Amino acid sequence: MIAAVFMTLSPELAQWRKTQRNTLLAQRFAASSADHAVWSAAIEAQLRLAFALNAPWVVGFCWPYQAEFDARPFAAWLRARGVQTALPVVVAKGQPLEFRAWWPGVAMELGVYDIPVPVDTDVLVPDVLLVPPVGIGPAGDRLGYGGGFFDRTLAAIAPVPITIATAFELSRVPTTHPQAHDILMDLVVTEAGVQGLENGSLQGLNPAQAADRLQALALARGVPRQQRAQA
Repeated sequence: MIAAVFMTLSPELAQWRKTQRNTLLAQRFAASSADHAVWSAAIEAQLRLAFALNAPWVVGFCWPYQAEFDARPFAAWLRARGVQTALPVVVAKGQPLEFRAWWPGVAMELGVYDIPVPVDTDVLVPDVLLVPPVGIGPAGDRLGYGGGFFDRTLAAIAPVPITIATAFELSRVPTTHPQAHDILMDLVVTEAGVQGLENGSLQGLNPAQAADRLQALALARGVPRQQRAQA
């Protein structure tokens, strides 16, 4: 059922996405360590303001890869506020990701692409997902690494988790040419601020509006599903 919604891209679009992906990654790697640190601090500050609520959620995030925003400090901050955090694990090619509970100091092992994953922790269903795109378009459309893992994962979870793209401004593109199976991001957080998807396009949100939007999305999707114990 899930596989049926993933249609093969045309050769032209597949090549365009590959070229765009390589260009964006090169730009990200070319950023100085000082710029990376400043941008990351600004993104984390925006996230803290948006999550200025007390909710027993499970928040999925990604181990930093290919010069992405490092969400680990923010995840540790969330845990101090009673939120559970989880990292994605590639179970098999073409299958949805599995999310395993993470906390600072948990035992880790190398998974696919040599990305660390937690060892034998509980499998959790995320209420919110922090998604690090390679590129982000004006409609909340996302260009990933090409494996389709997040799209398959989001298609497999009901209700769909709240999706928050965490990206640097240099990841902006005029469009990613989204397809029917591509799931748009609910919120986009960059060093420049927070945007929310509204009437098919991203609109700027101030900190109070961002927190309100996050709460509204949670209520609309029945989040939290239940109170969960701390790992």
